[in-house]
Amino acid sequence: MKLNKAMAFVMALVLALYLALALRHALDFFSSGEPIGYAMGAALLVLPLIGVWILFVEVRFGIRLDGLVRRLERADGMPEPLPATPSGRADLDAALEAFPVARDDAKANPESWESWLRLSMAYDAARDRKRARKAARKAIEFSKAK
Repeated sequence: MKLNKAMAFVMALVLALYLALALRHALDFFSSGEPIGYAMGAALLVLPLIGVWILFVEVRFGIRLDGLVRRLERADGMPEPLPATPSGRADLDAALEAFPVARDDAKANPESWESWLRLSMAYDAARDRKRARKAARKAIEFSKAK
């Protein structure tokens, strides 16, 4: 977990450096007085801002998700740990075997952020990142309602 936070911080620093350099080059393009210079300068301003927005959204998602995991841990609601491979990831066969329990729990409790968070963890263990993130977003959404 600490490695993920450190990596997010490093990415934010790299993006800030990139934004500063892009701003400098954008000003150079604007000072050219040419239409193509204005277009290039605008592109150099817009694209990094999109990157900043994406980074902001992802960091906010990570912070909210981390908070929910901590809440679930404090409430003793975490799923049982699965056997791990030598790399530390959950054993895929064990994850696929445990998945129906989390899925059925989410179906039985469709507005429970806890159930959706456990489903997200089950999807992640089963190596389905897209559905894991979708379930995590639902968990975040339902946690706000309470």
